[in-house]
Amino acid sequence: MNQSALEIDENKVKVEELSPNIELVDRDDPSYVDQITLTKKQYGIGITKSIIFTSVAVLVFFIPMEINGKTDILFGYIYNYLLNLFGTVGLWIVTLLMVANVFASFYGKFVAKEDSFLKKYYDHDSIMHPFFYLIGAFYTVVYTLDISFTQFTGPEWIVGSGTGGTVIPSIVLGVTWIIIVGAFFMPFLLNYGGIDFVGSIMEPLMRPIFKVPGKSAIDAIASFVGSSSMAVIITSRLYRMNVYTRKEAAFIATSFSAVSIGFALLVINTAGLGDHFLKVYFSSLLITFLISIIMIRIPPLSRKSTTYFSGKVQTEADRTNEAKFERGIFKRGAGRAAKRAYTAESLFKEIQLSLKDGFNVLPKVLTLIAAAGITGLIIAEYTPVFNWLGQAFVPLLHLFAVPNAQEIAPSIPVGFAEMFLPVLLIADKIDVIDIGARYFITALSMVQVIFLSETVVVMMATKLPVKFGELVVCFILRTLIAIPIVALFMHLLF
Repeated sequence: MNQSALEIDENKVKVEELSPNIELVDRDDPSYVDQITLTKKQYGIGITKSIIFTSVAVLVFFIPMEINGKTDILFGYIYNYLLNLFGTVGLWIVTLLMVANVFASFYGKFVAKEDSFLKKYYDHDSIMHPFFYLIGAFYTVVYTLDISFTQFTGPEWIVGSGTGGTVIPSIVLGVTWIIIVGAFFMPFLLNYGGIDFVGSIMEPLMRPIFKVPGKSAIDAIASFVGSSSMAVIITSRLYRMNVYTRKEAAFIATSFSAVSIGFALLVINTAGLGDHFLKVYFSSLLITFLISIIMIRIPPLSRKSTTYFSGKVQTEADRTNEAKFERGIFKRGAGRAAKRAYTAESLFKEIQLSLKDGFNVLPKVLTLIAAAGITGLIIAEYTPVFNWLGQAFVPLLHLFAVPNAQEIAPSIPVGFAEMFLPVLLIADKIDVIDIGARYFITALSMVQVIFLSETVVVMMATKLPVKFGELVVCFILRTLIAIPIVALFMHLLF
């Protein structure tokens, strides 16, 4: 028997001796692994690769470990180590990258020739994007100069701890290394069959309840133990791999990219609820899923197209195929994992392509995070806008017997700017605000999911099939659906 030959041509893979006849398998077809038959030897190679590379991914992304008294996943340790290692140098690198992005965006959008790299790179941006980039770069330059030189003092409304001092060091720089480290390790998780195995097992649960593939369980897990940014990036990558349709990608990104356990602990402690961590966190987790069950069944998400990134239309057979628990489900999952791993590119090439994708979105993501996040916090800190908006929720809070309704109402809409803000607004009043009210705001902020300073910007920059206006609507709907559910849990638990 001749050795199998894999000839890669863009999205097509020519597979010889993987099935009785030579066939051209289309990797744009989400179910292409089911079209392949491996020999026993090929299966052994594939399953071995899948187990080894997936084990690395599980170790990096999903296993909490304690180092020097701190508990985190290995992914968190790596990107935090790099964040601390580069320090101010890293801040300057990011700042210069943002400034370069501003000049490149104006040139690429308004001056460059049609066939030039910059024209193509900024082609899908709106005419307003260069101006958003300019705002983000301006904020970051002012903050960086303020941090670096004692002779320069930036305006408090830009560099203060409630605005730029929150967004740039913790979110902008954090997301920088999340994208870079995540891009390096993502092929271990997505390209060698681990996600196919999980998808096969979870499909009977995820498809009827949430109307999404079982593979989306990976996004939820990545978010809960890692970060919401990483979950959105994984969703974007799987959408471009034709694993998710437009509808599924939009829903998963807006519903499963929740706050991580580590950040949840910070939020819960800030609200003075540290002694009730398990109750608050796991009830919030359950509420997140309950809201998601509703969101996928109502507009705007229910009206999203069921086409894949490649343009292929998802059929009813695609949605119902093998979507039930039955004998052989683990064997089928292992078979899919082996086929995916066997037909994948070399690890070096997969990492190279993933890093290229990561660096491709990095300048846009970082600049937009700074622009949207800091602007949102400036509005929250220095204007009465969110106080005005919050008044609309007071009657609802009274209806569901939530205590301290007048005091906590402004915290409800401010979650759209940054999910930590609702709790920060009541942090200096925790001694006088009822524990039920504190639970209500804490849980609500954790289940809203959609916020400008991070998830919204990453969704937009990675070109997920969801518009900004739709994200605003989804945030409002999630909030309105959450209020009675969170109130019910508040009365049950406190």
